[in-house]
Amino acid sequence: MTFQLPEIDRNETKKRVEAALEKYRFYLLTVPEERLPKVTATYALVPPSNTNKFLSSTEEMAIRSADYERERDEYVKQVTAAINRLSKWERAIIIRRYISEDDMLYDYEIYNDLGMSERKYYRIKSRAFYKLAFALKIEVYKK
Repeated sequence: MTFQLPEIDRNETKKRVEAALEKYRFYLLTVPEERLPKVTATYALVPPSNTNKFLSSTEEMAIRSADYERERDEYVKQVTAAINRLSKWERAIIIRRYISEDDMLYDYEIYNDLGMSERKYYRIKSRAFYKLAFALKIEVYKK
């Protein structure tokens, strides 16, 4: 009896991790303006109609905003916990390459700043991506 692990699709897994980090960065930086409730008065010549609608547009926007904020906060906590579980070098690479508020740095700038060889940098970065993929449960397996 042999036990065979499924093979990971490297490219798709990498794309998912990069997308997750981009979403994380987006969540950290912005709250969309359209999620905010409208509080200005609206005037119209059409008389209001009675509908089966229980919530006003302001209440709906407040509920959507609260749901969005809860989802955002949970996602940020999850990704932060996953990043904090990485080793020192893995964390440094991921934060500098994908999360820092500076303009997005290129790989060669980061491995030069960290004083490591290109090969070592890409090995560590690849390992960090796998760890993040498994921690966030977004890994992709070949079929």
